[in-house]
Amino acid sequence: MEAIISIDLYNWVILPLLIAFARILDVSVGTIRVIFVSRGFKNIAPFLGFIEVIIWLLAIGQIMQQLDNFMCYIGYGTGFAAGNYIGIIIVEKMSLGTVVIRIIPKKDTTALVENLRIANYGVTTMDAEGKTGPVKILFSIVKKKDLKVALEIINTHNPNAFYTIEEVQTVNEGYFKKGQKKHALFGGIFSSSQLRK
Repeated sequence: MEAIISIDLYNWVILPLLIAFARILDVSVGTIRVIFVSRGFKNIAPFLGFIEVIIWLLAIGQIMQQLDNFMCYIGYGTGFAAGNYIGIIIVEKMSLGTVVIRIIPKKDTTALVENLRIANYGVTTMDAEGKTGPVKILFSIVKKKDLKVALEIINTHNPNAFYTIEEVQTVNEGYFKKGQKKHALFGGIFSSSQLRK
């Protein structure tokens, strides 16, 4: 009797949980891989793809052995859904890539430009024409992990400024802080430098 209960517990609870966990891992890795490729970090993608497919094979192998166990399907689907979400959260926490901030301030930009440059953010200014007359447009390209600080400077020195933020796949030229070193394996993914222009 105990052996039957033990087998049922494994088949209907433990195995579906293991499949869900495996799917969370492989889909998270797959999501990270796709985002890395879209942001220009192509060197690490094959390694992540290898890990992803090995984990997937383990999970699908268990499913094929348990085709009459609907709980395995539930675990598979749950793991897939959770893996997508977790993968995106992980990438967001890593703050990968570079973004361009376009700022249209609502008042004088002198203090804003000066403080952004003091904080080692490159700033390009341009004259433009808005709905109510002449305006300045400011452009700054920053590492995504430094975005929060840049926005704090913008909101401090030019509250209610209109700005947009877009991801940049490739940046050519520019200036970097001294002492920047790119990790040999990850191609600078975890670099602490800021781009200045």
